[in-house]
Amino acid sequence: MADEQENNENNMVEEEQISEDDWAAAMAEQAISEAPVAQAAQPADIFPSFGGNAGSAGIMNELDMILDIPVQITVELGRTKITIKNLLQLAHGSVVELDAMAGEPMDVMVNGTLIAQGEVVVVNDKFGIRLTDIITPSERMRKLNR
Repeated sequence: MADEQENNENNMVEEEQISEDDWAAAMAEQAISEAPVAQAAQPADIFPSFGGNAGSAGIMNELDMILDIPVQITVELGRTKITIKNLLQLAHGSVVELDAMAGEPMDVMVNGTLIAQGEVVVVNDKFGIRLTDIITPSERMRKLNR
C-alpha cells in the first residue's frame, strides 16, 4: 500500500511539472508573438477617425451634408374630428370648426415633431408665421411621455 501511495505522489509531481512546463511554453509563445515585427499588420482605414487630428474643414464638410437634408415643416392651425358623412357634405364656403381658439399660438412641426409655436403674419400678401416660443428638447421629451 505504501508503494501505491508513493506512485500516486510521483504521478502528481509529474503532472504538476507537466502543467508548469505547459505554462512556460505558452508564456514563451506569447513573448514571441508580442515581439516587434518589421511589417506589423495595420488596421484597415474603413471608417474616418474621430480623433482630434481631423481639421475643422473636414467637420464642416460633414456638417454641410447634414444641412442639405430636406425636412417637412407644417404649421397647424387646429384640429377636429368629423364623421365621413359630414366630410362628404363639405362644399365651397363650408366652415369647419377647429379645437383651437382665435388668437392662440399655432404649432410648428418638423417631420411631425412639435418644435415651436407662433402667430400668423402677412408679408407682401403672403402668409407666414412669427415664432413666439421654441420648444426645448427636454419639453419635447416631456410631451412624448404623456
